[in-house]
Order: sequence, then C-alpha cells, then structure tokens
Amino acid sequence: MQYEHIVAEVKDKALWVGLNRPKILNAFNMQTLDEVIHAFTRLDEDPGIGVGVLYGKGASFCAGGEMKAMMALNQATGHVWNNKMRRLCMLLRNCGKPTIAMVRGWCIGGGNEWQLYCDLCIASENAVFGQSGAKVGALPVVGATQYLPILMGDRRAREMLFLARRYTAQEAKAAGLINEVVPDGELEQRTREWCATIISHAPATLRSMKTSLNYLGDLHYPSWMHGSELLNAVWNNEQSDEGMQAFLEKRPPDFSRFPR
Repeated sequence: MQYEHIVAEVKDKALWVGLNRPKILNAFNMQTLDEVIHAFTRLDEDPGIGVGVLYGKGASFCAGGEMKAMMALNQATGHVWNNKMRRLCMLLRNCGKPTIAMVRGWCIGGGNEWQLYCDLCIASENAVFGQSGAKVGALPVVGATQYLPILMGDRRAREMLFLARRYTAQEAKAAGLINEVVPDGELEQRTREWCATIISHAPATLRSMKTSLNYLGDLHYPSWMHGSELLNAVWNNEQSDEGMQAFLEKRPPDFSRFPR
C-alpha cells in the first residue's frame, strides 16, 4: 500500500507509524484507518521488528475522527467505520509485541482511544488528553468506556466522559492514564530509549507477558460489539448532526430542543 495519510519506517527494529495530516490535527477518516491497520499488520507479521510506535506528525497526536467524515456516515458505512476501529484496537493489543503511543499536543476523542490501545504512553509536557463525545453527540465506546475505568478508575473515567474534561499531561500521569511526561525536546529520544530497552529483552517473554496482561481487558470484547451497535445508532442522527456541525462552525452546540 502506498500511504497518503501516514508515514511508516523501521528504525533499529522499531516500527514508527506517524499520522500525517497535521493541517487538521491528524484527525482520521476511513483511509487513515486502513493505512494504520496496514502498517501495524507489518509489526505483527515481521519477525525483524520488536516494538511499534504510534505518533502524530506536527504539533498534535490526533484530534479524533474527522468531523466531515463522521457526518457522512450512515448505518451501513458507520458499521464499516466501527469495525475498522475495533480491528485497529485488536491489532495493537494482540500483535504480541509492545506498542507505544508517543503523544504531543492534542490527544482527543478517537485519538485518545488510539493511545489507549497501545501498551505504553509517553507524552510531552504540552500534551492534552480528553474525550469530546458528549460535546459533539458521538459515543466513545470504541475503547474509552472499556479502558478508561481500568486505567484511571471508574470515577475519573466518568468525569472525563460526562464532563468532557481535558487533562494536561501531568494530570493524565497523576491519574494513571499515561506512563511518563518529558520536555517536548526530549520526547523522541526518550521514546527511542524505551524502544531500545524493549528490543534488548526476550521476545517470547514479552509476548507471553502481554497476553497475560491483556486478560482483563480482553474480557471487555463483548462490550466492544455492543458498543459498535450503539455507536451505529448515533451516526447521522439529529443530535450528532447538531454537535458536529457546531464544532465545524466553532460555536457551542444547542441540544436544548432534545428531550432529557
């Protein structure tokens, strides 16, 4: 596959996959999903690669799903979108090799769910984490509702989801959402050090440890299936149309006409 939305390269037995849509803060659409899935399939299948890094080109990690792409979804195309999201998550979690999210800038909505799929997360001091679904009429049920309670605790997860609260990198670390915060100028070097450490360890042991560590999260798989159907009901309905159109128009959404 020739990539248009990402860049992918292998350096010192580590696969680096960069989201490359900086003008829209690396928001993703169907093509982006396909390209990221294709790139990380190589991590799973290539015995010469021992660790994968997901990052964003430019000043942001990922601002989530591209609004115009999500507004165009209906129940048929939404089902495909949801399945691609689930496929990406399962690929990153089940590939048997550690994955690292390297985050700078915005890590919001679906972007935050993408970093949740990875085993480790290292962030620069300027990183911001959050879920925007409640603001735009979308459902963060493709990772956030499953993994945020495990990492942050149930109360913190509900706070992030219901209030659409954003966390600075230091707050995210304190809450247990990410592993480490470093100055922006040190982010790539520290990530390379993590990769080198992982590469120096026994691959069979890493695979077995990851399988065992994933056990609790894997029990949430039925929630993924249910969540996909719930999310499919959101696409192209009045509330999501209002929320996403408000986002594009840079105004507060008006949900007052909808029954509570």
